[in-house]
Amino acid sequence: MSQNPPDLRPDLARARISETRRDGQPTIGMVSLGCPKALVDSERILTRLRAEGYGISADYGGADAVIVNTCGFLDSAKAESLDAIGEALAENGRVIVTGCLGAEPEYITGAHPKVLAVTGPHQYEQVLDAVHGAVPPAPDPFVDLLPSTGISLTPRHYSYLKISEGCNHACKFCIIPDMRGKLASRPHKAVLREAEKLVEAGVRELLVISQDTSAYGTDWKDRDEKAPILSLARDLGQLGAWVRLHYVYPYPHVRELVPMMTDLMATGGVLPYLDIPFQHAHPDTLRRMARPAAAARTLDEIAAWRAACPDLALRSTFIVGYPGETEAEFQTLLDWLDEAQLDRVGCFKYENVDGARSNALPDHVPEEVKQDRWDRFMKKAQAISEARLEAKVGKRMQVIVDLVEEDAATCRTMHDAPEIDGNLFIDEGFEGLSAGDIVTVEVDEAGEYDLWGRLA
Repeated sequence: MSQNPPDLRPDLARARISETRRDGQPTIGMVSLGCPKALVDSERILTRLRAEGYGISADYGGADAVIVNTCGFLDSAKAESLDAIGEALAENGRVIVTGCLGAEPEYITGAHPKVLAVTGPHQYEQVLDAVHGAVPPAPDPFVDLLPSTGISLTPRHYSYLKISEGCNHACKFCIIPDMRGKLASRPHKAVLREAEKLVEAGVRELLVISQDTSAYGTDWKDRDEKAPILSLARDLGQLGAWVRLHYVYPYPHVRELVPMMTDLMATGGVLPYLDIPFQHAHPDTLRRMARPAAAARTLDEIAAWRAACPDLALRSTFIVGYPGETEAEFQTLLDWLDEAQLDRVGCFKYENVDGARSNALPDHVPEEVKQDRWDRFMKKAQAISEARLEAKVGKRMQVIVDLVEEDAATCRTMHDAPEIDGNLFIDEGFEGLSAGDIVTVEVDEAGEYDLWGRLA
């Protein structure tokens, strides 16, 4: 039984899958680094390759070539990507690089000149061309069968559903628009069709992701709705699976999303969960970030959301040690956190990123001050989490089973996303459970980030 660590970073996740190889079948390995949006890119690449007859190798040694899908958002993530490329080169020798860091090909080839090719983010055709050049396909249409849902790098009971690419924001600390471009939303019918196929294949939870989920469809010039995310969420909520919304900016129309979360049934619906990247609370800090600076009105919005949906869980991420952040500004953030009482919180220490406008700001915060503020922030967030979880003891909740081991079943409540939030453990009477089951439990114990319960 494994507990979810509070500092787990989804941008350092890696995914590998295994598959039986037929005689003579060319085989590709994959390491997927970065956020869930990059994971979806990896799934699309592997699905295309599998449709062309390639096998998927579980290890470097068994592959004819390896694709490394990189993250390039933070310097620490860039270093992780370079390490992964180096590891793949050492163990396999034939490596194709793609993803966000691929937008800086000289950075990669300067460290690893022996890579076969470098492509940028969501450049699927270029990746396929690079694979074809390194390992020609040899399909066998009588043997090579592709699952109707494609290749998945997540457990079969949940799946990420990417609804758009890019971002129209111009946050000074972020280079995502430079790497992935402006907002480009997928058609409503295409998203819904993909979601329907996933649910038909047994997916019980759809995790909706994008760079700015609230802005979905606002790039369509001929749209009929002011906020197309509302009709998309409504339609997804009718499919019979849990629908979890990530990366929701607090635009006014979010107030119309929240009422969809009040009538959740066991068979599915839009979960009472919002993942909103607030980043900070002091108006001066937010202005230096080039983000909306109305933190006080944000508290009013949170109160309105919770009035409409009392069971709503809020998750967010914050940056401490941003250039120019004073002790008073940081204290405002702590005070705001006290008022907001967010359920799940992540925190990053500010890092310079090549190409980000924040690098040129004055008054950069010393590393030891960043660490002190991170420690104090996490202590505050932990205390809030512990108190909010303690209030759940004695209550009945629906949970989805992620893993059944010898000593316990690891589950998540409607308030917990995989990998980044907490777990609920069932350590008695769990033997008949399987991954993907949705069951009702009574909570009998709470920790700092996790819950324990028994089947009700």
